[in-house]
Amino acid sequence: MFIKICGMTTPEAIEAACSVGVNAVGFVFAPSPRRVTPEDAAKLAAYVAPGVLKIAVTQHPEQALVDEIFATLAPDYLQTDAQDFDELNLPAHARRLPVLRASQERPAHLPRRVLFEGPVSGAGRVGDWAAAAELAAQIELILAGGLNATNVADAIARVRPFGIDVSSGVERRPGIKDPAKIQAFVRAARHAARERQAT
Repeated sequence: MFIKICGMTTPEAIEAACSVGVNAVGFVFAPSPRRVTPEDAAKLAAYVAPGVLKIAVTQHPEQALVDEIFATLAPDYLQTDAQDFDELNLPAHARRLPVLRASQERPAHLPRRVLFEGPVSGAGRVGDWAAAAELAAQIELILAGGLNATNVADAIARVRPFGIDVSSGVERRPGIKDPAKIQAFVRAARHAARERQAT
């Protein structure tokens, strides 16, 4: 189970996530209580454990911001709404994580891996799990939107995603992650993933 903790703003949160073996952490560059500058993200990235992916999270970004992110942070992936990529020039080595939402029209050709989001990113609102499950049967789907330690097992059982992504569901207040909640979420997700494999 691929696990991403998004909206990192403190070294403590990154260290907590890495200590329980997450696969990726996200730095948000879109309007949000979790927004950081590329310079801030580069400083925080020093706390990311080797092998953990750094994902730059944007929404409808300007080209100048994307250029600055790659020059300063050097992320492993750029995440943004799928249609945004049509307007952006990315470095040749850049890897893309397109965001799809249930309310949006699907691309003519589905990418191999997508992040399936709730209606509004970072708002803690659960997405359309039925639509997510349909997509997860076709591609590698990372489920986001309203997940937390109490509902992640149900989400994994119903959607059967490739991965999961959480942000507000592991916070003590908007923009500030709670290390204990991060650890509880990851334990719950890993347990649910093991149970799914056993069935």
